[in-house]
Amino acid sequence: MTSEQAPAAVPASPAATPATRARYRRILRFAGWNLAVTWWYELFLPRIGLARVAERTRSRRMRRFAQRFHVLAVDLGGLMIKVGQFMSSRLDVLPPEITSELEGLQDEVPAVPFPAIRALAEVELGVPLEQAFASIDPVPVAAASLGQAHRGWLVPELAAATGLGAVVLKVQRPGIDAIVDVDLAALRRVGRWLSHVRLVSDRVDAPALVEEFARTSLEEIDYLHEAANSERFAEEFDGDPRVAVPEVVWERTTRRVLTLEDVTAIKITDAAALRAAGIDPAEVAPVFAEVMFDQLFTNGFFHADPHPGNIFVTPRPEAPAGERPWLLTFVDFGMMGEVPPGTRSGLRKLLIAAASRDGKGLVDAIRDIGVLLPTADTAELERAMTHLFGRFGGMGFAELREVDPREFREFAVEFGDVVRSLPFQLPENFLLIIRAMSLTSGVCSALDPGFNLWDSVEPYAAQLLRDERGNLVQDLAQQALEIAGIALRLPKRLDGLVTRVEDGTIAVTSPRLEQRVGRLERTARRLSAAVVFGGVLIAGAIIHASDAVLGTVFLIASVVPLAFTVFTGRRGS
Repeated sequence: MTSEQAPAAVPASPAATPATRARYRRILRFAGWNLAVTWWYELFLPRIGLARVAERTRSRRMRRFAQRFHVLAVDLGGLMIKVGQFMSSRLDVLPPEITSELEGLQDEVPAVPFPAIRALAEVELGVPLEQAFASIDPVPVAAASLGQAHRGWLVPELAAATGLGAVVLKVQRPGIDAIVDVDLAALRRVGRWLSHVRLVSDRVDAPALVEEFARTSLEEIDYLHEAANSERFAEEFDGDPRVAVPEVVWERTTRRVLTLEDVTAIKITDAAALRAAGIDPAEVAPVFAEVMFDQLFTNGFFHADPHPGNIFVTPRPEAPAGERPWLLTFVDFGMMGEVPPGTRSGLRKLLIAAASRDGKGLVDAIRDIGVLLPTADTAELERAMTHLFGRFGGMGFAELREVDPREFREFAVEFGDVVRSLPFQLPENFLLIIRAMSLTSGVCSALDPGFNLWDSVEPYAAQLLRDERGNLVQDLAQQALEIAGIALRLPKRLDGLVTRVEDGTIAVTSPRLEQRVGRLERTARRLSAAVVFGGVLIAGAIIHASDAVLGTVFLIASVVPLAFTVFTGRRGS
């Protein structure tokens, strides 16, 4: 369903109960009130000469909004928890007052009573739970907004056939389909409201963002989709001694019930438990970063929600001498992303440029990825990146914390106009890439506060560079064949050209190229999912670890000027 097709109210259906209608109205009241407040402070007051009032209260208002949304999300559950987590990852268009408040929002809600879970599971599986499983623990191991999980044991026959015993049974919350429909209907209406606010629509295609969020949310409540993702991820890392993935028990899996091998181990950020198992947390960080790099830059199929609750460190006491005595076990494959080959090639170039502190190479990679329109004049951006690398390149997270914040502000003042004037756009699936790399940075920092991601980036980039050079021979051979073909055809084409000149039949046209390019840029900017400094944000998430307050230099370099433009109403040329 597109934003234009979205219902103006809760659809009239058996699911549209008084409770769902009240939920729908509450979401719209919250959004409407906060839009009105934003209009008053950010548009009306500046027009009557009171811009200083808006500037002075902005930080406090943003923080209050985030706190109120936090309360709303916890109270309503459903997709509102996911919206809060989604907003916390939008460092490109939201200020730190909002993202830092919402990044602690956990998808934890009161558990559904087990009889209701039993009833839904039995309807889905078509047999009583006692026949499907040898036992099920009625106390859930986790309860989230969309579903909850229980430990259990397979019946002997199925255990013998699958080679599994202990399993985790994941069951959707009863009635969640209706709640998701209501929440998406409300969010689509809010998206349409935002599309009419020029302050927002000039920078973000709100309906498109809502539709992307809707797509990922609907995929997340389809457990067959999650099971298929799990198996594909396992195939990508088949034989890799660093990674483990739980097996799917397809005989006990439906769209609303998912049964997986129980692989519960040490939570990746539980430093005390890791040390108790003889595992140094500082050794885990670079391996985790490397595995995430492989997903993004090599495989092109990545876990888009690698928060600490979805990754375990599994000890391997039986590991042969010389092998790592632990591995990383990934779970929860409801939110996955794909990087198209063209984008993956651009990301590889971006990583190589970042590791070699090559400002021009970084800008070229950003252009290849599609973040910059081809007509953009990037000379000043190249100068900004060169300056950034010269001052901050190679610094670890601990060193960045010691840098005077005024240096970051000075950089933002000097190069803010560059960001505002260039035609940026956000390619498809970049939101998930940003989320994955931001969470990766956070996990690495939690494992080792002094961890310098350069230590992982540089050897990885060096290997990518060797791979690129390995493909150079093939590229040169292909180019040689193309040149040879051109050379063979050239005499005939020149002869034809001379004949046409002699006959006076050759025509030369000069279209109004600049006007057409200008119209194309303006159209692309209006239609782009977000006019954001995506390339620098991605580079920052890859290179440096982040936290709720400071973040990495690249993240700051992109967030500060963008937040300034969003909340002061200034527009780039």
